[in-house]
Amino acid sequence: MKGRFITLEGCEGVGKSTQLRLLAEYLNREGVDTVFTREPGGTPLAERIRGILLDEALVVSPYAEAELFATARRDHIDNLILPSIEAGKLVVCDRYIDSSLAYQGVARGLGIERVYEINSYARDNCMPELTIFIDMDPANSWRRQKGKEVMHDRMERESAAFHAACYRGYKEIAAREPERFALIVPERDKTATHLKIVEALKARGIV
Repeated sequence: MKGRFITLEGCEGVGKSTQLRLLAEYLNREGVDTVFTREPGGTPLAERIRGILLDEALVVSPYAEAELFATARRDHIDNLILPSIEAGKLVVCDRYIDSSLAYQGVARGLGIERVYEINSYARDNCMPELTIFIDMDPANSWRRQKGKEVMHDRMERESAAFHAACYRGYKEIAAREPERFALIVPERDKTATHLKIVEALKARGIV
């Protein structure tokens, strides 16, 4: 029996990491055989590429950036995601192709269709059946509300206009594929947000 594949997406500072932790705790309690992974990353090669992509000392052109993400993604698909699905596991990935569409396609200005072309291998062979999008404008993120502007890497240090464009990109992609997306408006109570995510998984028969 084949496993399942879902992704979590969201802009910077909206509580995605917290929700991934709560989801991991829930799935562990429920006894669901789950592989948690991330992008860029998840395999030794992809983690090396992650280091390049997030290195603040480097200047990377938008097209090269998109290509690097796609290369890391292909290795991730072949060496972790698909084998795990074939083994009957639930794969939960922190970011995936929709991040590339929003960040490089919209915010970097390459265009969604061009980034889809660059990621044709993922689009043709390994798309998630459900994408949970934490639907919060980065201008109002929890991080900003708390006055904690933590900037760990090259992406997080981009301008407010860049992150606003990422959010618009996500909303556009979700409108194109409403059957795949579950838009979760986060609550101040992180447990309430978690319960919304669990309900979305239950609605798809994933848990």
